[in-house]
Amino acid sequence: MARKKAVGIEDVARAAGVSITTVSRVINKFPSVKEENRRKVEDVIRRLNFKPNLSAQRLASGSNYTIGLEIPRYEGIFYSFYAMEVFRSVGIACDALRVDFLLHLTDGKTSINAAAVGGVVFADIINNRQHVEDFQKAGTPVVLMNYLSSDMEISSVSVDNAGGAEAITEYLVHLGHSRIAFVTGDILTQAAQDRLEGYKTALKKAGLAVNEELVLRGDYSRKSARAAAEKLLELPLKATAVFASSDDMAMEMVSAFIEGGLKVPEDISVVGFDDDPVCLYGPVALTTVRQPIKEMAEAAVKELYLRMQDPDRQLNRIVLPAEIVIRDSACPPKKTVA
Repeated sequence: MARKKAVGIEDVARAAGVSITTVSRVINKFPSVKEENRRKVEDVIRRLNFKPNLSAQRLASGSNYTIGLEIPRYEGIFYSFYAMEVFRSVGIACDALRVDFLLHLTDGKTSINAAAVGGVVFADIINNRQHVEDFQKAGTPVVLMNYLSSDMEISSVSVDNAGGAEAITEYLVHLGHSRIAFVTGDILTQAAQDRLEGYKTALKKAGLAVNEELVLRGDYSRKSARAAAEKLLELPLKATAVFASSDDMAMEMVSAFIEGGLKVPEDISVVGFDDDPVCLYGPVALTTVRQPIKEMAEAAVKELYLRMQDPDRQLNRIVLPAEIVIRDSACPPKKTVA
């Protein structure tokens, strides 16, 4: 019995009454295809049960539709809610577009393999700015994520970190707190700098001085958060609230305060930034700032994909809002008796 011949791209093109190029563009989700032709091709693909060989299509066209993600490596990256959510969301977005996904962790010295990708999403810039500039010079489409560049002509998708930090600091002020400590993230990151700026802006708007004794250096790690908590416990005049630059750090500080004999939030309020679902199930449900990581990753991948189709596409700088999520870890400070 003769083996049934597999349906080819030529068969689809013939049945749909379009060119092979049009079929290829529909398969690879080019935005420039007319809607009528797209529907005709998709109908024929379903009817003939056509299984496109995407690798062959890309090789034949000389195009590379692999999207690379370069992200600065840091201690505990594979335990970080933020990083894992970025990996997952970029991967899902690439899968939806039917493109391959290549991940590269960088220490600033090694760059993603330019020959292996058709475009790159850079998740933040820490000691790897030169990589971005090299790709731009080579004509490879690039999009920045979680970083808003004011001095590079480049599309980006970022979060309003300053606005989110300002809003949650204002929330603590409205609860009645005036001695509000702040623990930074890795200050090399734009997000950490913006959150510090948002904290300071809220205090100044409330007429409160920025007490440098209450601004503690962290790096998003639990180790740095515990060290900050221990310093706060040693102060003669205690803080009544703490804003940590990540939920991971906030939850570590909650544990450290409880071990030090304090109640959260009765003795000290603690808030974070990220909205990690795990923070619902700790000693106290964490009040935090939700940043739209999934939406940011999806928008960055989509923007890069469109730039891969149209290298002359107009620059697009998207800033997504952050929002407060109020739970149980913050309350008004205890009243002191004169």
